[in-house]
Amino acid sequence: MKESTRKLIQWVGLGIGILCGILALLFAMANGSDVKTLDAVQGNAYFDITYWLLIIMVAVSVCAIFFYAVKKVAARFSSEKGYAKRFLIVVGLIVVVCLVSFLLAKGNDVTPALLEKNELSLGASKLIGAACIMVYLLVIGAAGTIIWSEISKSLKKK
Repeated sequence: MKESTRKLIQWVGLGIGILCGILALLFAMANGSDVKTLDAVQGNAYFDITYWLLIIMVAVSVCAIFFYAVKKVAARFSSEKGYAKRFLIVVGLIVVVCLVSFLLAKGNDVTPALLEKNELSLGASKLIGAACIMVYLLVIGAAGTIIWSEISKSLKKK
């Protein structure tokens, strides 16, 4: 990507972010403490503009991240010799972590009252528990990788 295009995208993103911040401040100042429910907020014009700008910014960000990640992975597949093997190993490890977390989830991670209130099933409770376990495993794995990397660096220097 050319430097001028990159700077233009950065300035547009900064402008939209500042606009969202100003609209959020106007929204907060206009409503103050007299808003008691979300229904009273949703009819407000500031809320509508800020909400849709947020949705657009998130959608554009997700699309950009996905596009550049796929572009980078494709470039590395063609330029680095053993990258495909390492990539498949990482994908396989992520699948294993997902399966292990699903098997470890009990299905009673969410209280029955909360399930009933949100009209969820026990299967949804099991998925919520699996997602929590998966996050725990990934955080532990990331911390372990960082510790291993630092220890191996310090041992190589000696």
